[in-house]
Amino acid sequence: MNDFQRSRFAKLIVDKLFQTVTGKRIAIFGFAFKKNTGDTRESSSIYISKHLMDEEAKVIIYDPQVTKEQIKMDLTDPSIMPTPDRYDKLVTIATDPYSALTGAHAMVICTEWDEFTRLDYHRVYELMEKPAFVFDGRLILDHKKLLEIGFQVAAVGKVVTATTETTPTQNSH
Repeated sequence: MNDFQRSRFAKLIVDKLFQTVTGKRIAIFGFAFKKNTGDTRESSSIYISKHLMDEEAKVIIYDPQVTKEQIKMDLTDPSIMPTPDRYDKLVTIATDPYSALTGAHAMVICTEWDEFTRLDYHRVYELMEKPAFVFDGRLILDHKKLLEIGFQVAAVGKVVTATTETTPTQNSH
């Protein structure tokens, strides 16, 4: 995801959550740059988390390989968080996906881990606050199935509705 896409995706999250994420629990799924690695250099998750924290969201991060220490180091970098004492107030590191989603207002997919496609989304829906939002930044989830369960779904580069799923260029007639 390039800088423009990261910024646009973060803005989409805030807009869909009724123009404010202050105090809302946002579960960030995937902190690594790409799946099957613990490498976080230039990870979209860092910048999306920064934007959400700038808006005072409570960010819960789950990644199967990135360490708690690496996440803290990335997010307390002065270019990301000028006042590092905010980290403890705004960031929680989850050790499993379901605890990350308990009481969350939104789930944000930032890394395309295969594990995220295999979650029990009926259980996820029950754990989350309603309306429950899923933001698919990697286009890896079955949006139709999520809509049928009851999720509000948004994806980077796509318009997702109950009956159609199109790219913006298909809608620009």
